[in-house]
Parts: sequence; C-alpha cells; structure tokens
Amino acid sequence: MKLKVRVVHYYCRGGMDCWYADIDDADDRQPDDPFWYVDGCRTQTEALSAACTQLAALDQAIAAGVYPTRLSESGLAA
Repeated sequence: MKLKVRVVHYYCRGGMDCWYADIDDADDRQPDDPFWYVDGCRTQTEALSAACTQLAALDQAIAAGVYPTRLSESGLAA
C-alpha cells in the first residue's frame, strides 16, 4: 500500500492562517475520503508533524497486518 500526505494552507475563522493535513492512498485521485486527517493546525510544521506521527503508526499497523480504513468506513475523524 502506497500512502501520501497532503498538507494544505487555508484561512480560517478571523482571517488566521491554518493548515490541514491528510493521509490517503497515493493512487486515489479523489481526496474526499482519506484514511486520516487533522484540521486547524496553526503552522505547516504542526500539520506535517501530526501527519508523520500518524503515518508511522499506520506503517506499524500495516506491518502487523491491520490495514487502515477510510474515514467514511470507520465513522471517526482525526
């Protein structure tokens, strides 16, 4: 399984800078249903660090034979 991390900059409430990150299948052309996401990070570094931590956890789970589910399948967010 090939996973990718996407980090996006946007303006949130009050015109503040915010960052969003998600983890998805590298071959999935529709980014609407990732395996994991975090929203409202104050810096790019914070968003990327959270994604890397989650990516490491997913790597360990996959090595143990537990494959991730998409958010729509698990009913969980972040």
